Amino acid sequence: MAFTLYSLMQAMLLMVNAVAVLHEERFLRHVGWGSDQGIGGFGEEPGIKAQLTNLIRSVRTVMRVPLIAVNSVTIVLLLLFG
Repeated sequence: MAFTLYSLMQAMLLMVNAVAVLHEERFLRHVGWGSDQGIGGFGEEPGIKAQLTNLIRSVRTVMRVPLIAVNSVTIVLLLLFG
C-alpha cells in the first residue's frame, strides 16, 4: 500500500472514529478520566487530563453527524474502487 493522501485521510478518519466511540462510563471512568475528575477551581489553568477529556467530549458531540456521512462516503468509495 502506497502512502497517499487518501490513506492519510483514512487514517485520520479512523483516529476520529476511535475518539468518538469512547464511552464515558464504560471506559473513561475506569481509567480515571471521567467528567467529574480533574475539575479545577476558578482562575486555575485546566490540566492536560481535563483538556483531553473536554476534547473527547467535544469530538463526540460535534462530530457525530459528520462522521456518519464521511464514513458512508468512505465505505462507498472503498466498495467502488477497492
